[in-house]
Amino acid sequence: MTSTVPTTGVPAALRVLCVVPALPVLDGAQWGPFDLVPCASLAALSHALGQAAADALLIQPQDAAELVAWPGLSQAVLDCAVVVLLHTDAGTALPLLQLGVQDVLPPGDADATARALRLAVERKQLERIARKAYATDLSTGLPNHTQLLEHMTHLLALREREPAPMALIVLRVEGLARLGEALGAESANVLRRKAAVRLRSALRASDVVASIGSDAFAVLLAWIDSPQDGERVMAKMAQSLAQPFTVTGRTQTLAVSAGIASYPEHGKDADGLLRRALGQAAQVATVGHAGLASRADRGSDAAANDDEA
Repeated sequence: MTSTVPTTGVPAALRVLCVVPALPVLDGAQWGPFDLVPCASLAALSHALGQAAADALLIQPQDAAELVAWPGLSQAVLDCAVVVLLHTDAGTALPLLQLGVQDVLPPGDADATARALRLAVERKQLERIARKAYATDLSTGLPNHTQLLEHMTHLLALREREPAPMALIVLRVEGLARLGEALGAESANVLRRKAAVRLRSALRASDVVASIGSDAFAVLLAWIDSPQDGERVMAKMAQSLAQPFTVTGRTQTLAVSAGIASYPEHGKDADGLLRRALGQAAQVATVGHAGLASRADRGSDAAANDDEA
């Protein structure tokens, strides 16, 4: 979101992208202020969203089917609050809400529209805060297993419309269990955070690093030119994690095993791709020194979350 509502003082103007026959005159005294940006069509709206973020979208489609058929809807409801102006009944409005639309109301009432936009943005902000808390691994700040699968699902849906290769890499580390026993759980968390920073710094902004268990990371390459690129990045990441870390003044090393799943070669659903990468990582030899732990340290079940992945 581009703006938030301060607890004191004048609220910041909400940037609202509009696809409506005519821009409404919205009273900013109570619910605004609003910065209304007209867009000629849903296609133009998609382009505008790609150029700059918005707090909300105000859309008056010809009918619900036009909105449902819009390819940009799934991404739009993730990025901002979507309010629809449409004469409809519960049978049509409820499916729109299930698709992520924040509110559906009849056109023509400027005060109701202003109120719906402000409250929709507020609800979206609270939803984003709750989702972040639920979807974040607290010890590293990375997306967790649930958030990774959700992100992959949305990306795979995009890849169905705009085909391009992508890859998921799983990196399993050995050494954290013994470090936790020797120096405490917080030292192990420090090492996990250092590993996360090292992975993140070696990737593009479009790639995603997630924590999928106490001893495993996932790297989602949003697009690659060929499957060989994924293999190359996987080897680079494994070697990076195998280099020594310094924790509490001591040099610590990790042993790393890695697995990869490529789209569309190895599947087209998030859960299947993650299972494939996890399974491969469990079978290959480790890179680096198993100086802190062996596979026995984590038991026969290997990485955490395997039963969920």
